[in-house]
Amino acid sequence: MNKPLDADSLATLKFGVGQPVQRAEDPVLLRGEGRYTDDVSFDNQLYLAMVRSPQAHGVLRALHVDEARAMPGVVAIYTGADLAGYKPQTSKLPLKSADGSPMRKPLRPALARDKVRFVGDAVACVVADSADAARAAAEAVTLDIDELACVVESADGAKPGAPQLYDDVPGNVVLDYHYGDSAQVDAAFAAAAHVTRLHLVNNRIVINAMEPRACVATFEDGRFTLYAPTQSVLSSRAGAAEVMNVEPSQVRFIARNVGGSFGMKGAIFPEYICAMHGARALGRPVKWTDTRSESFLSDHHGRDHEFEVELALDAQGHFLAVRATGTANMGAYLTGFGPLIPALNVMKHMIGTYRTPLVEVRTKCVLTNTVPITAYRGAGRPEGNYYLERLVDTAAREMKIDPIELRRRNHIAPDQMPYRAPSGSVYDSGEFAAILDEALETADYQGFPERERASAAKGLWRGLGVGQFLEVTAPVTNELGDIKFEADGGVLLSTGTHDHGQGHWTSFAQVVSERLGIPFDKIRLMQTDSDALPAGGGTGGSKSLMASGAAFAEASDLVIEKARDAAAQVLEASAADIEFVDGALTIKGTDRAIGLLDLAAKLRETGGSLDVSHVHQSSPSTYPNGVHICEVEIDPETGHAQVVGYTSVNDFGVLVNPLIVAGQVQGGVVQGIGQCFMERTVYTDDGQLASGSFTDYAMPRAEDAPEVRFFSHPVPARTNPLGVKGCGEAGCAGSLTSVMNALTDALARHGVPAVDMPATPLRLFQAISAARG
Repeated sequence: MNKPLDADSLATLKFGVGQPVQRAEDPVLLRGEGRYTDDVSFDNQLYLAMVRSPQAHGVLRALHVDEARAMPGVVAIYTGADLAGYKPQTSKLPLKSADGSPMRKPLRPALARDKVRFVGDAVACVVADSADAARAAAEAVTLDIDELACVVESADGAKPGAPQLYDDVPGNVVLDYHYGDSAQVDAAFAAAAHVTRLHLVNNRIVINAMEPRACVATFEDGRFTLYAPTQSVLSSRAGAAEVMNVEPSQVRFIARNVGGSFGMKGAIFPEYICAMHGARALGRPVKWTDTRSESFLSDHHGRDHEFEVELALDAQGHFLAVRATGTANMGAYLTGFGPLIPALNVMKHMIGTYRTPLVEVRTKCVLTNTVPITAYRGAGRPEGNYYLERLVDTAAREMKIDPIELRRRNHIAPDQMPYRAPSGSVYDSGEFAAILDEALETADYQGFPERERASAAKGLWRGLGVGQFLEVTAPVTNELGDIKFEADGGVLLSTGTHDHGQGHWTSFAQVVSERLGIPFDKIRLMQTDSDALPAGGGTGGSKSLMASGAAFAEASDLVIEKARDAAAQVLEASAADIEFVDGALTIKGTDRAIGLLDLAAKLRETGGSLDVSHVHQSSPSTYPNGVHICEVEIDPETGHAQVVGYTSVNDFGVLVNPLIVAGQVQGGVVQGIGQCFMERTVYTDDGQLASGSFTDYAMPRAEDAPEVRFFSHPVPARTNPLGVKGCGEAGCAGSLTSVMNALTDALARHGVPAVDMPATPLRLFQAISAARG
């Protein structure tokens, strides 16, 4: 007979894996008590302001700083010459071009010296005793620049005769990436009964995290402390130390609350280097906080690819090969992950859930006179899925095959797992046809004709789009999972991933609470201070739960082993007779027991502990997937489009917290809708950012966000201890595909050709007007 559960055991069940626990992070944030970088201040701090190039490309002949230096409150002005001793930055990716030559890696100095390469390129900084004084002096610095011709589009940058950004990067191409067997792919296309071809643009995105970047630097006793937002305090510490030519032990990196990142905030930006230099040179803390308008130029941007994509099919509609050839904009400097995104990451996502035997991808990564490009929510995963799913729908339309049936004919079946894709990925699990069927049912696919007639009665065009996505998450290496039993009776978890909106504290606490039977409210999380973390890989690539979650699961098992031996001594029994159940260690067959927290307290009295420091070594990528079904309405008289129905069925493996997962998907979907309908980054021919504020750059608002219906079809991953699959970026992968397929469907029903993202009212109105003649 089972004994009744006590209050602590009931609480553990309520807060265990699979429960929709409300985020423990939120009350503090909702009360306005979050501690962001701009909230950090010191009594004697100085303030930093940047001087940026107003021109996109030119030779920097001189900087005139005397007037600014004499202004009230100015303490110092630094130029590129002052910071010349620091190590320039570039990408460290070991990528090679098609001819086997290594990727070209032009260097970015802390401040531009001889040449400026984009509007916003940092050339100097002012340190003053107030933020206003620093900004006023920065505006007083004048530059002598011999203007050069510039280029802003990647396709133009790769053309013969284009303006050259660097003498040692001919043709502006840093990487001519190629994957696949060209001869086999050519043969497959030659033998195909049908070939679908599309020219697709993946528009440039201004990332616009809710919290603008900021930093505060101090220097004491030969050691820097840098407060700044990031996705990994350990990686950022290492990056800052490398740039400053010091050992990592000489840098402490602290990132408390971070208001969104989406891949952008992990870099060591010029402002951070300037602040650290000033703190050391002046012996006082130096603070910098970005303005929203300046962030359009100082942050990194995302996406910006242009591809010709092709799908070869036999007469029955079976996929024979897929090919993508295009250019990708890198901006004026290489970021850490910039070239990876349109090359390797796009390639890995051109297969999706289908049995396509062959894949070929060729990408030219091109430098231009624009803001540098970095990862943006998905970093090649949404892009690759978008290219593939647009091809699938278009092929179905051209071959007059139902798009659902075409997908079913090509799905990888569950009994084919593990499935080795031609991209090199090995899918461990997935029920792709079943998820599609579930999505069609929950979205009432059969009822669409009636809804289309209802829209038509209002003078609106309605379309339905299916987006079946599969993501390849980043693999996991060396992630920390420390568990420490504290004197106050609480438990402190430490790990190297970093929360900037994902709900790590809640999710990790659920894992440990279930494994160890510790009450949820006694668990805290540390991931914000490099001094407190001996190891860790950071957040990125939708891998945090596979990394930190696995580390804590394994560490929990080690705690139980340690506790079993300790309880044997306390209870005067053999360790083999001790069992661990519901947070207590009991002698089998008796009622003699001691709770885990009580045992930890007892050990502390004699100098012992149950603390465990553990590093999860590695686990492979996971393959989250799903089907998103979107319905849109278009007003043909104005070109205005709106999402009017959205259903998603997703396989994220085991859901530790369904509420958080649903929120992650919803956020990604809205970001995808923004890219599909409104977010348009515009550069003029002379390299000026014409969409440099929210006056000219549209972001989705609450009225643009539909109800995103979330359903789960979990197929546990077989490659990590928790059976989880990443979810943080999947909303973008599902929404880009389904929204644009729905829009294209609505247009096609009225004889209007497809349009590229963003499908703004003007672009749609022009396409509809042209089709009407």
